[in-house]
Amino acid sequence: MSQILTSRQAEELGTRPGKLTAYRHRAIIAYLTATNLTSSAAALRAELNLGEDVFDAATAKKYEGLLEKKWTSVVRLQKKIMDLESRNNVLQSELENATPTSRQNKDPVSWLPKSPARHTLQSHRSPITCVAFHPIFSSLASGSEDQTIKIWDWELGELERTIKGHTKAVLDVDYGGPRGNTLLASCSSDLTIKLWDPSDDYKNIRTLPGHDHSVSAVRFIPSGVAGGSGNLLVSASRDKTLRIWDVSTGYCVKTLRGHAEWVRDVSPSTDGKFILSTSDDYTGRLWDVSIPNPEPKVTLIGHEHVVLCCAIAPPSSYPHLAAIAGVKKPPATSTVEFMATGSRDKTIRLWDARGTLLKTLVGHDNWVRGLVFHPGGKYLLSVADDYTLRCWDLTQEGRCVKTISDAHGHFVQCIRWAPSVIKDVPVNGADGPNGEVNGTPRKSGASAGGEAQIRCVIATGSVDLNVRIFAN
Repeated sequence: MSQILTSRQAEELGTRPGKLTAYRHRAIIAYLTATNLTSSAAALRAELNLGEDVFDAATAKKYEGLLEKKWTSVVRLQKKIMDLESRNNVLQSELENATPTSRQNKDPVSWLPKSPARHTLQSHRSPITCVAFHPIFSSLASGSEDQTIKIWDWELGELERTIKGHTKAVLDVDYGGPRGNTLLASCSSDLTIKLWDPSDDYKNIRTLPGHDHSVSAVRFIPSGVAGGSGNLLVSASRDKTLRIWDVSTGYCVKTLRGHAEWVRDVSPSTDGKFILSTSDDYTGRLWDVSIPNPEPKVTLIGHEHVVLCCAIAPPSSYPHLAAIAGVKKPPATSTVEFMATGSRDKTIRLWDARGTLLKTLVGHDNWVRGLVFHPGGKYLLSVADDYTLRCWDLTQEGRCVKTISDAHGHFVQCIRWAPSVIKDVPVNGADGPNGEVNGTPRKSGASAGGEAQIRCVIATGSVDLNVRIFAN
């Protein structure tokens, strides 16, 4: 080291031969003198026989602060070493759990999020409850208990605007709407659903009252029911019902009753014919909304606590889930062949269309808050109150192959995958939003008039007041 450093640097660091002990002694004397401990400094001088002729005041001045500087440097280095060791452990764990395909992270079908996040978005003043991607632009909406919705540019990591209108906590947000027009829907503890127009500075164009208690979740229903135009919206509420709304008129067109307790989450199928819901009654229910009087087609029974979240599997995952189900040939008769639910019992459960439990995924240490299937079909991603984001490999019977343990500094309450980009879609013929629900693309882009290209972008929100963007 002394060959790299200058003589003065080497002397300050005490690395030159014969200088280490002298350096320490002089630094201590200089420190004692600087802190007005003159008697102690004088006693040490006498012990070491360092008179003023050898170590005068000018020389002592040169050594002032070196003791503190060296001490703080050691502390900083210790922290850096600990951080590097922690990072090394995470990387080692990823390497041990990686499949050959997942190591090729450039392939969108095999891409998984990794720490650190590309952006940490900060502006909310209370816990974040929900996030949603605009289907076309690089806009992200986030809702919070601070009663506001914030619109971000997720590519740049910048806040674009704050939307105010709800009088209590915002519990969910979703982009969608009629063909050729994208709206933002939000729901709240104030019992209302509000519609905002992004093309008109997010003006509040309609408020939908009708629920008798907090509205927990809201999703646009893709057009597909009897030639529907994409005007439908479904909401879930603490009043134990789900309601289907016509956003063009603001009228509630159907009320779904069947759950015995608070309905927490809802997920429509990509063709708009089915709706999956979860509740405090420990069940999930699959509804056929294409018939005049919808009733639960299937009831998912097995969780041991409140079921907080759900997701319908994309057709791309059918081969892997069929293998878990013990079926040789993956089914292709319905857009709802497989489903996933997450619960306060800390588990995730995989189901088939008949309500048969296929697999229970155990790994989270606290309530499971959010689920999303990888558009490529190989993985299921989850977030929970254990501060983590976990990736489950459906090609390995649901084995947890990746855990981002520092996804957030508090409970992680929501997760969304950016909708895939549909290439070569006629402007007047596209379903909104791109025939997708919760970031899940159609089986193929052909049905939408183009090819679906997976966007490797995930957003999560937390009680730590942060929205995080994980991107390739």
